[in-house]
Amino acid sequence: MNRKILTLSFASLAQLAVLSSFAQGPAYTEGTVKGGQDPFGPYEPVPDWPKDISTLRGNEGWTWGAIQGIFAESADRIFVIQRGVLPKIDRPEIRFVEDQGTRLLFPVGRNYAWRDNTMPWRDATQASPDHNNDHGWDLWGSAGYVRGVDARWKHCVVVIDREGNIVETWDQWDSMWIKPHAVHVNPYDPDKHIWIVDDFAHAIYKFTNDGTEIVQTLGVPNEPGQDENHFARPTFMAFSKDAIFVTDGYVNSRVMKFDYDGNYLLQWGQEGTLPDDTRPGYFNALHGIDIDLESGRVYVGDRMNNRIQVFDQDGNFLIQWRVGNPPSDAQYLIVANSAVWIMDAGTTKLLKYDLDGNFLDSWGTWGTFPGGMWGVHGMSVDEEGNFYIAEVNSGRVQKFRPREGADPDLLISSVHSSK
Repeated sequence: MNRKILTLSFASLAQLAVLSSFAQGPAYTEGTVKGGQDPFGPYEPVPDWPKDISTLRGNEGWTWGAIQGIFAESADRIFVIQRGVLPKIDRPEIRFVEDQGTRLLFPVGRNYAWRDNTMPWRDATQASPDHNNDHGWDLWGSAGYVRGVDARWKHCVVVIDREGNIVETWDQWDSMWIKPHAVHVNPYDPDKHIWIVDDFAHAIYKFTNDGTEIVQTLGVPNEPGQDENHFARPTFMAFSKDAIFVTDGYVNSRVMKFDYDGNYLLQWGQEGTLPDDTRPGYFNALHGIDIDLESGRVYVGDRMNNRIQVFDQDGNFLIQWRVGNPPSDAQYLIVANSAVWIMDAGTTKLLKYDLDGNFLDSWGTWGTFPGGMWGVHGMSVDEEGNFYIAEVNSGRVQKFRPREGADPDLLISSVHSSK
């Protein structure tokens, strides 16, 4: 097997066509325009944001790895977590792969210069190690990877300012991480502690805002379990005024509730039967959770069953709805301004539903150009309304700003940004 792992991907001509100029449609601005379309909805991508990891001194030969999560504490302080960094290498030249007995073109796609840089050629989530321990690196080593050459376990937590500058790196914690999965700030916390979920470590860490100290740990690090004190690959968190909710999601298929001191309060959920279990309270890969601040209802992404389940804060089932049939893949959700916003990595669209699951709107397009998306695994909104996404496959984060005159009903509010 070749030491470098390269992944061939595909895109339709319709997806590539979004590289042309777009007019702002009547759904997002006053009046009408002639021609164009709105692949980015009420937003516009901010080009060349953020700056690359290679701009850090001593990291000239490296770039972003698989970006697992993002959280905007403010418009000037955006947290990004990733599974180390990858070599900053040039895109391979277009060539025929004849050693397989056929004239396959690599990278895939039409051989037109203007399209060359739109086609993915490296899947960052496949190329980035899952965890920084001997067992994990042995797995990559069996595929021909070399530590420090094909991947580097460094800069797992970085902070970016509004201009895209990398202003902080929490490298002092790099050796602790196994697979950082999500980053959060409790919107009710005046001290803005930073919470980071490490799913392969089966633990969640609460840091001081400056990252100098761990002040609380949920779960027992590196010890999976199914009791009140253990997780088995937790995924995300949500906060009410007096409680913490955790999706203990990849293995245990349950939602766990704790008080702010970390004391266990209750749990609900059990493993479902694939595919497409419809029974309330049965889960397969809980992946995303948020709370409607007005009603207190808890919205949970039941990822492998392609649905959203809704509960009260004691775990009593209320309603559910399907996100769609495969390839739908509901990765993350935000509940804000009386709507549920779901990032569907399968269809590469941001979906908007009302709080009862009625479909309202969607936008998004596949691609690695600015504004295109590939493998969105997290999203966040700052107090100015800027929208951020983390992409595990593209190995990047993106910032979208609201278009001038955009319909505010189509924008995600900053209700969950910490104040």
